[in-house]
Amino acid sequence: MTRITFIAPDGTRYDVEAENGSTVMENAIRNGVPGIEAECGGACACATCHVYVDEEWTDTVGAPEAMEEDMLDFAYDVRPNSRLSCQIRVRDELDGLVVTVPERQA
Repeated sequence: MTRITFIAPDGTRYDVEAENGSTVMENAIRNGVPGIEAECGGACACATCHVYVDEEWTDTVGAPEAMEEDMLDFAYDVRPNSRLSCQIRVRDELDGLVVTVPERQA
């Protein structure tokens, strides 16, 4: 299992164990992380699962694909480390990943 830490806007930390092959968004929903709405269910058709990847992890997570970049245009307070959590696949290399949930979604 891969460990992911979600940091809520109020600073509360949610540490979850995630199965490889699932997405960061699926694990947020499964574990009741507040602020991840995921209205499209992970189809990369909205921006309601927006997160900020901790800068220590941006290279390992990788850059967004073109479709994800297009959807990030609709997200709130987009930053260079913004990603849609539905597009981040959990894998061994992400053990210890830290993401922060923005204060609101698009």
